Amino acid sequence: MSPVCALQICPHRLRDNRKKSALIHLTFSKGHVIFCQKCKFPDILDLVENPTLNSHRNLRHLMKLLFLLFLFSIAADRALAQSDALRKSHFNVKKNLAIEGYDPVSYFDGKPLEGDEEFKFAYKTITYYFASPANLEKFKLNPDKYEPAYGGWCAYAMGETGEKVKIDPETFKILDGRVYLFYNFWGNNTLEDWKKSEKKLKEAADHNWQNIVR
Repeated sequence: MSPVCALQICPHRLRDNRKKSALIHLTFSKGHVIFCQKCKFPDILDLVENPTLNSHRNLRHLMKLLFLLFLFSIAADRALAQSDALRKSHFNVKKNLAIEGYDPVSYFDGKPLEGDEEFKFAYKTITYYFASPANLEKFKLNPDKYEPAYGGWCAYAMGETGEKVKIDPETFKILDGRVYLFYNFWGNNTLEDWKKSEKKLKEAADHNWQNIVR
């Protein structure tokens, strides 16, 4: 039988780097399949181990499987891109930079610090700056912990009106392990208003934010 070239979705490549090609080649020759050793799809492995692989029926089955996997990978990539784009559209960013360049990890040390462009990291299309390599590594271990609540918008406004209002990156509160940021300009410190009805405002803000991002 002459070698036949087909395409297979390589899941480890797709996971390690979404931007790189997720396709590799399979070669059928004398009833055997040569493929990436990191690929662990059970159906493909069963076919490889099947001594009757050289039958036309199994070959057709494998080709159909590969084609379906190829279509699935395209759909998954598109869904992921749309999800990231939607997330970015809701976050408080300027030129794709969150918290006006402040280090999200530094809030948990009690004093917000401006980050350095040298230590930057993009998480789901949102870029953060960090004051030190150590803080950058902390963020990488648990990004969801360090990202500010409500996409970095004013927590008080999110609870009071459900609107996206800018913040002063140095006016904040740590609550239940999350960073909440607040508008503080022209003598109007909304953190003080938040403290007066924190429970009620937080419940409303959680609800309003979910309506925005859903």
